[in-house]
Formats: sequence, C-alpha cells, structure tokens
Amino acid sequence: MYVVIVDFVVAVEHVESFRARVLRQAVDSLANEPGCGVFDVCVDPNEPNRVVLYEVYDSAEAFQDHLNSPHFKSFDAEVASWTLEKTVQALERIGPR
Repeated sequence: MYVVIVDFVVAVEHVESFRARVLRQAVDSLANEPGCGVFDVCVDPNEPNRVVLYEVYDSAEAFQDHLNSPHFKSFDAEVASWTLEKTVQALERIGPR
C-alpha cells in the first residue's frame, strides 16, 4: 500500500473555504478512484489553519492516477492561493492491517 500524508497551512481567511473544498475532494477521490482506499481529512484543534490529509492508495501508480484526475487538478488550482505551506510525504505501508 502507498500512503501519502499532505500537511497544509492555510491562510486564516480561507480556512472555512479550504475545509469545505478539501472535504469535497476527499469524497470525489473515494468515489471516482478505484485505487484510493482511504482519504482522511484531519485538523489540528490547536492550529485551526492546519489541515492534514492521510491518503492510502493501492500503489504509487494509483496515486499518479489521482494526481492526473480532473477533480484533483481542479482542487489543486482552486486552493493554491489559499495555501501558505504544503508538504507531501509518501510512504509504503508494510503492515499490519
């Protein structure tokens, strides 16, 4: 399994819009991508402008399919100006499950 953790710091004035948009992105990814098994959206209660995604894909190729999907490209373009920082970490899950 291929795990991706994305950590966003969002401009305070865009937090609510970002949260709504990223939740829609999660639903779209799970509904439209057979290789996407988990798309969790997490927030830090102490830093309301920090949003962390925990995504699990069948493979690195499935993640590339995600990056090439129209719904991801739309999301990425829409939130780019709202985002102050973004870090992406890719991991391979070796178990257990």
